[in-house]
Amino acid sequence: MRWVGGRDPGVYDSGRMPRRSLLTLAPTLVVVLGIAVAAIVSLLGFVQLRSHGDEAVAERSRLLALTLAARLRATATPDRAAVVEKAARHAGAELLLVDQAGQVVVDGSLGAPGARDIVSLLVSGSGEVETRVGHTRFFAAPLGPPLENLALLSFVPAPTLPFATGSLLGSVAALTAFLVGAAAFVAFAFARDVYADVAYVRERIVEMAREGSGPSGKSVAVRDTDQVGILTSAFNQLVERFTAAEHAYQHDLEGALAFDRDRSAFLAALSHELRTPLNAILGFADVLLAEVDGPLSDEARDNLTVLRRSADHLRALIDDILDLSALESGELELDLGQVDVFGVAAEVVREARVTAEGKALAVTLSGRPVTAWADARRVRQILGNLVGNAVKFTRGGSVDVSVEPSGEFVSIAVADTGPGIDPAQRAVIFEEYWQAPSSRQSRIGSGLGLAITRRLVRMHGGNIDLESEIGKGSRFTVNLPMLSRPAKPARFISSAPPPREPATEGAQ
Repeated sequence: MRWVGGRDPGVYDSGRMPRRSLLTLAPTLVVVLGIAVAAIVSLLGFVQLRSHGDEAVAERSRLLALTLAARLRATATPDRAAVVEKAARHAGAELLLVDQAGQVVVDGSLGAPGARDIVSLLVSGSGEVETRVGHTRFFAAPLGPPLENLALLSFVPAPTLPFATGSLLGSVAALTAFLVGAAAFVAFAFARDVYADVAYVRERIVEMAREGSGPSGKSVAVRDTDQVGILTSAFNQLVERFTAAEHAYQHDLEGALAFDRDRSAFLAALSHELRTPLNAILGFADVLLAEVDGPLSDEARDNLTVLRRSADHLRALIDDILDLSALESGELELDLGQVDVFGVAAEVVREARVTAEGKALAVTLSGRPVTAWADARRVRQILGNLVGNAVKFTRGGSVDVSVEPSGEFVSIAVADTGPGIDPAQRAVIFEEYWQAPSSRQSRIGSGLGLAITRRLVRMHGGNIDLESEIGKGSRFTVNLPMLSRPAKPARFISSAPPPREPATEGAQ
């Protein structure tokens, strides 16, 4: 059972059969039940009246037969017919004076039965029989000595409706109307109170659920101690527990956010402190490699080259940490303008070809010049991360970069022939500090490159997609807007993690 949005609170959704409100349902049930009880009482009374009526008719038939039989014994033979006919008229009954053979001596009926039927009636003595006047009760009374061979049959018609049926129905109807009316009024009053309590609780709950109200809500006042009051008390206990859980959650969330801010601040400070000596190392390494102080031996040059490469890698890691810190703190701002994306891609591809010289790997660029509304430095960073990843994790084949217009966007695709991405990894590869299994084994990168790339793309109002197949390679597609549009915030502020996007085989 569930509430139907936008409907009356007294109507619920149960398949397609609506349920009536308690305000009308309770009185209706009382009225229907009262009428049913009245009908049963009337039926039982009717049966009892009919039974008593039949007994009264049978007794009347017996008394009429016995009384008239006694009178006929003292009546002369010529006068017997007049006495029987007069008695039949006054009593409203049928009378027959018959002998033991079933022959009619005096007929005071609308039509006498046959001799065989009369004999059967004499043998029975009393009972029910159908005559020309309808259903009757009969009684056979012998006249006695000195007229032992004669008997009087009286037939008294039974009424179609029992005696006092109208009075019974009227009394039952009046009593039913009074009792049902009183019960319906009481049921309506009770249902109204219950409905008012339920409506009050529902209004409070709806007010809690209204947009803009506090998430924990307030306790509902208990107006009565009935079942609705018990339900309200239980609901208040639930609200109190939810409020306590919310406060605990807010406290834990504030602690986590504070820890996150401290971590970002620490990483930013540490990165700045590391850059100063690192820049000095890179500067002295460049001076020594330039042989300003004299020629270098082959072994010394090789050692300085390794030192220079490791220092560059360390600087890239520090730059990633600084960029992530700026993104999370909201301090990173875009310098938006018209950017030749194809030209930026050409520079990135040229640098990637130098990195790919030691592999059997071709890095190509296709498409045509197209302009996007973006930050040139960040576009170069986005392309550098994607192309650098593709070159890093592709051992042979090709890395193809294409730049094409796509509606209101500039579409930049980076496709490689690398090992492809496992579907289970695609959901997390854009998360911070995540690395593919292969890159973790060799400790390549910081796991921030793709996370920073996704955030930078979103700041531009674009999106990034991934298509990949195991053993056949991966294809990243970045869409950047051509026209000016407001930049989005860099920081994702929420108590839940940011929405995940497909992943690739490795992150820096």
